[in-house]
Formats: sequence, structure tokens, C-alpha cells
Amino acid sequence: MQIAEEWLNQRQLPVASELHNCTLFFAGGFGLMAAMKPRQAKVARKTRETRITVTLNLDGKGKSSVKTGIPFFDHMLALFAKHAVVDLKLRCVGDLEVDAHHTVEDCGIVLGQAFATALGDKRGIRRYGAGFHPKNPFTGEAYVPMDECLARCVIDFGGRPHLVWRGLGKFSQKISNAEKKQDMSSAFRFGLAREFFQAFANETRCNLHLELLYGDEPHHIVEALFKAFARAVDAARQRDPRIAGRLPSTKGKL
Repeated sequence: MQIAEEWLNQRQLPVASELHNCTLFFAGGFGLMAAMKPRQAKVARKTRETRITVTLNLDGKGKSSVKTGIPFFDHMLALFAKHAVVDLKLRCVGDLEVDAHHTVEDCGIVLGQAFATALGDKRGIRRYGAGFHPKNPFTGEAYVPMDECLARCVIDFGGRPHLVWRGLGKFSQKISNAEKKQDMSSAFRFGLAREFFQAFANETRCNLHLELLYGDEPHHIVEALFKAFARAVDAARQRDPRIAGRLPSTKGKL
């Protein structure tokens, strides 16, 4: 504001026009900040298996309210919103008496559709996602540790849906009834996590690479994956002031 006042004084603009010209100054000098549209979406989906509503704000503060009927999944989506710094409200009523599969996959579908809607034409976004330091945003990847686990995620909102799922093959097998009763993260199992990420990638039309580098405990592994996913999304959906209004692509379309 001090810079703007000095500029206005130098220009000797009339008092009545200060606010108008100050707005033009900031818009012209800082990538059309005043013209930025809120990136929000509300999506509803109803089938014979699930009824889901999602409200998403890509430029939020990490607030969430999630109810899917699967407490562990609620926890994963809440921490995703927190670490991706998006606001998320999600409600799902699914046929959990049959299996958790429909609920988890369909939540991935609807959340992916909400992201695609909120991102719009993707002008001005960074596009590629990797965990970064604010003062050095172009190095590193979204590596997230969770005790004995280390997970990695890289994402590209480039319009090409593809999921790479590495290092998790041995965890995707069916689990015993005893394991299901032991821990909700075991009941969730890794096959369901993969279904969520596959559905998200399909609907958002993003390239999504998830990898477990090492780890043993199921809860830790899934949580590390969701946090790495969140950090990568946080990087990729951010606006890059250097390319305001332009597509991050040589093709002219994403």
C-alpha cells in the first residue's frame, strides 16, 4: 500500500480517483489480482450404490467436514484437505452393508469432478505438483515420512488421466476377517486406496504417480500416501504469477 501511495503521489492524481487508479495499478502490476475468479465447485452424484455431494474451494484454508460412513477414510480426506490447503465438504451415503468399495471409489469420482470443475481451463496454474519450499518452488518432490514409512507423489494436471501405483503390490491382497476387526486401516486396505486414486485421476484427467518407498504398518502407509498426494496437489493447483492468464502448455489446451 505504501508503494501504491508513493506512486499516486508522484503521479499527482486527484483524491477522487485514487482508489480507482490504485486498483488498476495493482491489477496491471501483479497479474490481474483483482480479476481472479474464485476456484470453487459443488458436485452431486446419485446412483443405486451411493449418494454423494462435494463442495470444494481450491483457494481455501484447509478446512474440512467429511462424513462417508468409514471413519478411517474420513480421516484421510480431512488430512488431505488440511495439507493441500483446500476447503472440502463431503457427504456420502453408500451401501456399506455390501462393501466399502463403492463408497471409496465414488468419492474419488466426485472429488475428481469437483477438482476438474474448480480448475477450469487451468490458465495460470503451476500444473506440475511436487512438495516445495515457498522461497524455492521448483525443486524437490512430495516425499512424506510417517514413522517407518516414506511415500512419494507427483501430479500433473495436464489433461491425461493415468495412475502409476508402485511399491504397494504386496499390500493389495484380500485381508482376513481377523485383520478387518483389528484396525479400520486394515479394513480400508490398499486395494481401496488405489480405487480412490484411480477414480480421482480419471475424473480430474491428471497424471498421478504414487509410490511407497518403504514401510510396514498399514495405517502409516495409507496416511503417508494421502499426505504426499495432498502436498503434490497443493503445489500443482497454485497460480504462478509469471504466467497469469496463460496456459502452462505449448499445445494451447489442457
